[in-house]
Amino acid sequence: MFSPLELTLLLLGSAVLGVVAFRMLHLPPMLGYLAVGILIGPNALGLADDSHATHALAEFGVVFLMFSIGLEFSLPKLKSMRSDVFGLGMAQVGLTIVATLAFGWLMARALPPSIHISWQAAFALGGALAMSSTAIVVKMLTERLELESEHGRKIIGILLFQDIAVVPLLILIPALAKNPDNLLVTLGWAALKAVVVLVVLLFFGQKLMRGWFTVVVKRRSQELFMLNLLLVTLGAAWITERAGLSLALGAFVAGMLISETEYKHQVEEDIKPFRDVLLGLFFITIGMLLNVRVVLENWWLVLLLLVLPVALKFALIAGLAKLFGSSDGVSMRTGLALAQAGEFGFVLLNVAGGMELVDPFVIQVVLASMVLSMLVAPFLIEHSDKLVLKFSSNEWMMQSLNLTKLAARTMSTQKHVIVAGFGRSGQSLATLLQEEGIDYHALDLDPTRVQEARLAGASVSYGDAARRESLVAAGIYRASALVITYASTPSALKVLHLVHEMAPTLPVIVRSHDDSDLDRLKAAGAAEVVPELMEGSLMLASHALVMLGVPLRKVVHRVQAAREERYASLRGYFHGISDVGDDTEATRLHTVTLTEASNCVGRTVGELDVEGAEVMAIRRGKGRLEGAPGTVLEAGDVVVLRGNAQAVARAEHQLLG
Repeated sequence: MFSPLELTLLLLGSAVLGVVAFRMLHLPPMLGYLAVGILIGPNALGLADDSHATHALAEFGVVFLMFSIGLEFSLPKLKSMRSDVFGLGMAQVGLTIVATLAFGWLMARALPPSIHISWQAAFALGGALAMSSTAIVVKMLTERLELESEHGRKIIGILLFQDIAVVPLLILIPALAKNPDNLLVTLGWAALKAVVVLVVLLFFGQKLMRGWFTVVVKRRSQELFMLNLLLVTLGAAWITERAGLSLALGAFVAGMLISETEYKHQVEEDIKPFRDVLLGLFFITIGMLLNVRVVLENWWLVLLLLVLPVALKFALIAGLAKLFGSSDGVSMRTGLALAQAGEFGFVLLNVAGGMELVDPFVIQVVLASMVLSMLVAPFLIEHSDKLVLKFSSNEWMMQSLNLTKLAARTMSTQKHVIVAGFGRSGQSLATLLQEEGIDYHALDLDPTRVQEARLAGASVSYGDAARRESLVAAGIYRASALVITYASTPSALKVLHLVHEMAPTLPVIVRSHDDSDLDRLKAAGAAEVVPELMEGSLMLASHALVMLGVPLRKVVHRVQAAREERYASLRGYFHGISDVGDDTEATRLHTVTLTEASNCVGRTVGELDVEGAEVMAIRRGKGRLEGAPGTVLEAGDVVVLRGNAQAVARAEHQLLG
């Protein structure tokens, strides 16, 4: 039996190893937590037991997760997406629960009497299976630049309703676990308590929250702000628990209250570390529930419960999307993205198991099938385009029609600029090109943006610049340049690869977030890479120099010189405590102070063996020397090194000896 400290160290150590392993496999960290829980749990290695202390930590994880969902609860956002959220999303959750009730009714007659599945248990399982993984889906859509696409918006709308649906389900499932003879009375009493508590919290809390947060913020103490945030979150959770409801419901309401204040974004950043760490512990406890022996003995049932729910959920969501007016391609992509289980499914399954509403054996096989479905999800989303093209008879025709329209718009243009991405940066570029009388044509994946911009007279079409067909239709063989205006290195590399194959002499200008991928993009064929952070630094420095009295002509000359050197003098920066965990391959600056005992004193910079690093400058007293090869190093010099983490460390060792 471990002490509380030993148990905490075991959980933290296992979590770190699990997340590192799954990150290396490019899989979501959540699956690493689940795998760790299975491995160290009482049903495998037996290193950690299913204790009250473990569950207490896990419950706090759910509390902070629901608090974060409450922060995202925005009435204007719901109103703008009401057809997808309350139409498509509500239909998906409701019909999934109904389908599970029907399936449970059939299974109750097929399974032996010892494994009884009541309609209450089927309802709880339906609620769990209706959920999809927000973490996996949003991450994949972001990487594929599909969040603003038509199917991306459908997916986000459904996920948003699933998050909202968790709140009533957390009230209903415990009520269903109580005396079935007085079910209506139990449900009515639970609903009444929920309404009373919500009215009290929302009515009085709305008035108190803003004023109280203003009082706390005026004290100008980050520590006090954090303490107050924890007090509000856990206090609201305690109120709902005392009322016989769930902790998570109170946390959700607290998040809703804060979302209406101007402190929402600060709260989001402050709460994130608590939420992610405690939620990881929650998923570890979920993994600890899984009995590997039971799963292996009933592998056929696990596979059945993997294939059937995924297939039925895909068919249901795709059918509903089609019913709501989407094309076959959009419907299939939406269904493939949401066919897997989700985080809140584990939350609801845990509640149902804790209330003894569902048979432990059923919990085991359903839990295993949900974990496997989440492992399959990234592969389904990654290959969704191929699957849609293979099984959708009119997808080729729809794509050909779009490409034909795109080609018709660009057919008469010569020496134009192809603008990949028509967001704020793309639109600003288009305005400048238009003012200079230079033709352009933009490609963007947001159908609403494309439609509105085209109505306003912009030359833009729906299309993905990372696809060969879109570039051909946009006139890549007749274009004079291509500009990638969004900061996504993976997508930019795909575009550069296609340009290198089709039009190797076409200059491509790429926007990047910072200089960490500059060399990769240049090596892939980018004529120029514009790191937005570094351009911001140049503008900031130029304004500061002008304000300090430096002549404008000299400032412009310095900025232009820095650009001509391809940002060489600005690449890298000094890392601090807040940068712990940053990419070790990223270029950084580091200073080394030489002493009398330093190995390099009396030697020139050119004699140093600092492979992979570079001596940027040398500070001697109040003066600054360039890192020229002939400069002789002296004791007391401060040497400024530039390179990645390993190269800088090697160079420092060489300097100090």
